[in-house]
Amino acid sequence: MLCISETDIQETVFEAFVLRLSPYTPNIFKELWFRLGYSNSLAYEPYPKSMETGGAIQVEEACTEEEAFRLASTDRKPSKYLVGKTIKKMIVVPGKILNVIVVPENIKVGQR
Repeated sequence: MLCISETDIQETVFEAFVLRLSPYTPNIFKELWFRLGYSNSLAYEPYPKSMETGGAIQVEEACTEEEAFRLASTDRKPSKYLVGKTIKKMIVVPGKILNVIVVPENIKVGQR
């Protein structure tokens, strides 16, 4: 059994947890949703996104991490995912991929 107190996790994290698991046991999570203070049905809330592909750019295989990030941040499609967000981590596999993990400034789930 898992017991979670209010001080253990942020409310937004718990809301996302409820949204993600609601398809598996809808009655239990519907009750949790109402206890979180929401009056609208959980069924009409958008499912939280976990990962988005921000786009792709082609670079030379010998391109450095800094140069790849500069090119991605100036390209129209990938750069729009960086606006208003804090970069949490950059993962680089030389010659293959540059993955930028971002954290939104204001996380909002549902309306109370």
